[in-house]
Amino acid sequence: MRQNSLFGFLAAGVIVLLLIVVAGFYWFFGKSPANLVGDGTASEPGAAIFVSKNAPVMVSMLINPDRLQAKSSDRELSKLKTSLLTKSGIDYKQDVQPWLGNEITLAVTSLDIDRDPANGQKLGYLMALASNQAEKSREFVDLLFSKRAIAGENLVVEQYEGVKLISDTSLSEKGLLVGASVGDFVLFANDPKVLRDAINNVQAPDLNLTNSLQYQKALKELPKNSLAAAFLNLPAVAEWQNLKLSEATYDSQIVSLALNSKGLLAETSLLASSATSPPSSQLSQPVGALNYIPETAGLAISGVDLSNLDKSDLAQLWKQVTTAISGSQKDITLSLVQPLADVEKGWGIDLRRDIFSWVQGEYAIALLPHEQQINPDWVFVVEKSEGVPEAISRLDAIASSQGLTVSSLTLDNQKISTWTKLTTVINNTDRGSESINLKAKAQGVHTSLGNYEIFTSSIDVMNQVLKVKDNSLVKNRDFQDSIAAIPQPNQGYLYLDWAKSHEIVEREIPILKLAEVVAKPFLEKVRSLIVSSYGSDTGLLKGGIFFQLNQS
Repeated sequence: MRQNSLFGFLAAGVIVLLLIVVAGFYWFFGKSPANLVGDGTASEPGAAIFVSKNAPVMVSMLINPDRLQAKSSDRELSKLKTSLLTKSGIDYKQDVQPWLGNEITLAVTSLDIDRDPANGQKLGYLMALASNQAEKSREFVDLLFSKRAIAGENLVVEQYEGVKLISDTSLSEKGLLVGASVGDFVLFANDPKVLRDAINNVQAPDLNLTNSLQYQKALKELPKNSLAAAFLNLPAVAEWQNLKLSEATYDSQIVSLALNSKGLLAETSLLASSATSPPSSQLSQPVGALNYIPETAGLAISGVDLSNLDKSDLAQLWKQVTTAISGSQKDITLSLVQPLADVEKGWGIDLRRDIFSWVQGEYAIALLPHEQQINPDWVFVVEKSEGVPEAISRLDAIASSQGLTVSSLTLDNQKISTWTKLTTVINNTDRGSESINLKAKAQGVHTSLGNYEIFTSSIDVMNQVLKVKDNSLVKNRDFQDSIAAIPQPNQGYLYLDWAKSHEIVEREIPILKLAEVVAKPFLEKVRSLIVSSYGSDTGLLKGGIFFQLNQS
């Protein structure tokens, strides 16, 4: 396995580990998140002074792990600590717990430590553990390496700028282990040069991340109650992953994790080096179109003005991250609603041109899982506007040109229109003759209710919509709890019932299958998640993902 691929997996593992640890607190402890902030958390990553402003990524846990531990969950975190320290001969409770502070940071500091492409790429890793007792943490470093010396490992000690660096060179084939105690931190790295660079970054402030203007802007977006944070230098990350992005609107990103009484909020801010398109329309409450989406929906996307989608700040972001996620220019947004994409293909239409272009008001798109078929049913609700009647007439014409029959009928006293495919079925009778029957299958159904036009994949689904009343998604308790965690105003929601629909999403974004394998302990606790973007500043795109967790 290539080194960058291996570390890509490890980096994902570290982030997922933070998710598991933070969510684990909620799962096992059940206390108010207010107990986790204040003196027991770091306001921002102090280890940033050791990290170069050109480093690809830095991930930090901003709370002492022991504060996440509950009496009923001692075994969970204890097993983790024990497994990490088993081969070192170190006892966590005796040797680490007395001095460990409120921060653990892991950074990829360099894409190639010696900057020599001739000998291959060797990533630089730095881990920093905050210390609240400098003397004890220095003793820990000496103890760790003395135990390795007793075990017969080869150690090298050097002084650099007044700091003692200790290296275990016996691991040279897999990468060295280098340690040092610097001020209020214990540092570990995979090469002496990484630690020397870290010390240089402290002594020459212009070199370190703390003095990066983009990082300073990002820190202003970091919530005060964050339990973990990650900062990404996006051009460096793209280079690391051998990606050539056709769009690079956003050059840095900060991600934070915080708890509330219902679950876990992962908030992200993407910063651009120059002005971006104005933010999409802001909403102070869920759109009315959601009142027609049944609560059985596994996935729902809602907002305002699909006609402006390609020119929005969200579109600029999608152009940049689509390549990173899928390795192509594939439109992931449409992939999430694959049944509509199938309609696009089957009818020979262009969703953006023939449908999205005239949706200037509210909209809601939902997928409804179906036990008897792989592909889910769908519902598409749009607010009426001046161009809607003409657009529907155009869809009728397209349906007719594709051999579909456009007809009207009544369903539960409601006039509906159907696009139906008629086929002949030949049956052999007992007398040896043949009978020919017509078989009709609706390819789409639409009707007008109140101020909305509603499209569904079948008559059965339309029947559900007509009877939705108080059983709509927007009145569902899980949905209400989820949107309560998202700041308002915002640009709409993407809601996913994890149990019902995660397989649909994973099928269209394969990398999420890896995330599920790595994050299985956390995702087993997820009931639903909701994604939204918000904020009104150009040059900044802010959003969040709220994971609602099961409480039993």
